[in-house]
Amino acid sequence: MIFPEFDPVLVQLGPFAIRWYALAYVAGILLGWRYAVRLVKTPRLWGGRAPTATSEQIDDLVLWITLGIILGGRLGYILFYSPSTIWTRPLEILQVWHGGMSFHGGFLGVCLAIILFARKHRIDLLKLGDLVAPVAPLGLLFGRLANFVNGELWGRTTDVPWGVVFCNDRIRQLEGGACVAGELPRHPSQLYEAALEGVLLFLILRLATHRFGFLQRRGGLAGLFMLCYGLFRAALENVRQPDAFMPNFPLGLTMGMMLSTPMLLVGGWLVWKALKQPITAPEPVQP
Repeated sequence: MIFPEFDPVLVQLGPFAIRWYALAYVAGILLGWRYAVRLVKTPRLWGGRAPTATSEQIDDLVLWITLGIILGGRLGYILFYSPSTIWTRPLEILQVWHGGMSFHGGFLGVCLAIILFARKHRIDLLKLGDLVAPVAPLGLLFGRLANFVNGELWGRTTDVPWGVVFCNDRIRQLEGGACVAGELPRHPSQLYEAALEGVLLFLILRLATHRFGFLQRRGGLAGLFMLCYGLFRAALENVRQPDAFMPNFPLGLTMGMMLSTPMLLVGGWLVWKALKQPITAPEPVQP
């Protein structure tokens, strides 16, 4: 399959361009915001307790998380994958519209935003993380689809029937007649990630919130998100092409695997700790 002639720019208005990549972030944030509000407005999910945050607080939290995603994602990419940019092309750090965002950097940025927001509003940190975790796969889904449209973060070469040749006339024109990914079929690893990190992870967390009462298990949802994401990302690194400028790590490891390992361990510990605590009925309100 030849990579479709996707144009990463949806609309060009003079020097101003509306890109699919930017719209993916907007869609993920807006849908995540509305889903979080819906969660706090569904009483049965909280087992008679008050929700972790009000809908008004979530409206405020969205801005904090957006800044965490953008700043953390971009700085994380530079630090983890392209540190030489800092001293060779420093202005490129600000060019977010060209791509180059790290999930792990964005995750750390969101964690910092949640910590600061929880301290400001005196909200339990782990419970606030439990509220944010179920909406995160929506952003991952749209982000990975945008990676596919951009023709970036492709997989390793393959002979599977659905392999994609990430090369077309538009790419050749942009790259001076060549295709960076070559002309051999590759795994569409962006779509694999959209399916696992986006769709499947959303369904797992949805089942946890709506069937197993995880919004009543402090730290359980945050841990389940980290555990599942770490597993999915580590597994998919086996078919995802590492960045050309990354060194060869021992034991066949990749940067994505190593960055996902702490998430896996911390996530597993949080889930174990949450499951040890039985769900108890709320104390009756004194008249």
